[in-house]
Amino acid sequence: MSDESDISKRHKEEMQAQKEAVGDLVAQAQKDKGLIIVLTGDGKGKSSSGFGMALRCLGHEMKVGVIQFIKGKWKTGEQKFCQQHPGVTYHQMGAGFTWDTQDREADIARAESCWLETEKMLQDPSFDFILIDEINVATSFDYVDASRVVEALKKKPEGMHVVLTGRNAHPDILAIADTVSVIESPKHAFNDGIRAQKGVEF
Repeated sequence: MSDESDISKRHKEEMQAQKEAVGDLVAQAQKDKGLIIVLTGDGKGKSSSGFGMALRCLGHEMKVGVIQFIKGKWKTGEQKFCQQHPGVTYHQMGAGFTWDTQDREADIARAESCWLETEKMLQDPSFDFILIDEINVATSFDYVDASRVVEALKKKPEGMHVVLTGRNAHPDILAIADTVSVIESPKHAFNDGIRAQKGVEF
């Protein structure tokens, strides 16, 4: 009993110290602004996280814009949901993965069209949240110049939140982001021969 009492006492003291530390950080964080969030890395869940935030915004009756680069050949669950939801404006490059298209010029042309729609959204103050899905892949392939993305983000309305997903995020985009999460991939079912599962991957 003595050992258990000591463990409980130490736990309580640690939690009290942690509560004070977190409380101090919360007290210092008094600013509000539209965030630029980058989700990158080789791991699974970048787009899923972005769509999770979009869903959260819809729960708060915020206006959401979604633009998807690279993806587009599969009919995904998020696409079906977003295209039916009155609170979402949805655009898609629509060509599929680059290893499927194997046509750089056509991919660049489609990406340019998609980027022009993105710029319009980023200039529209009626949007509260914009998800630019797989834009990091588009910039890494030079389908869209990263400098254009940076410039558009710098000019966005102050209160607008923007999430940019995809592996290989450009350093200039990382530099202006407020939050960056790098998702790793220590293990993935696909490497064990398990194909993409409905509702989990698409």
